[in-house]
Amino acid sequence: MPIDNAIAFRPVRIAVLTVSDTRTLADDRSGDRLVERLSAAGHILAAREIITDDADRIAARLTGWIDDPQVEVILTTGGTGVTGRDVTPEALARVQEKEIPGFGELFRWLSYQSIGTSTIQSRATAGVARGTYIFALPGSTGAVTDAWDGILATQLDIRHKPCNFVELLPRLEER
Repeated sequence: MPIDNAIAFRPVRIAVLTVSDTRTLADDRSGDRLVERLSAAGHILAAREIITDDADRIAARLTGWIDDPQVEVILTTGGTGVTGRDVTPEALARVQEKEIPGFGELFRWLSYQSIGTSTIQSRATAGVARGTYIFALPGSTGAVTDAWDGILATQLDIRHKPCNFVELLPRLEER
């Protein structure tokens, strides 16, 4: 898809949330990958945190960042599988106003190219809450790479045509 270089790049302020019962900043490779990718693209890391697989804690962290005017986009990694502790989509459902179903659909299509039918175990999803985009990604480095490189790098670039998420930011809270 084309990038219109006549349009000035606009960095987006992005928070990264890793959802895990076991990871720390020292071994959070998926969170590191997202930070590397967003920074290399010219975006701003607004915040980063790791919390356990607890829907109440996840929803509270998301709400705090949604209410923070310095955060425009939240990327979560982890907790999107089908086990009992995987509750990130449920936490996102508590706070979102609108779902972006095409994100999960496109993510699984892209992921299928890498891991085949195993992609069906992913509940990657996205939504919008009070003017903030939230993307819930699986916890593997391959998955966050697929999501960033295959979807988010262009959709979070205002120069991407024919359309992108960034150009819609000022209109997300319209009534």
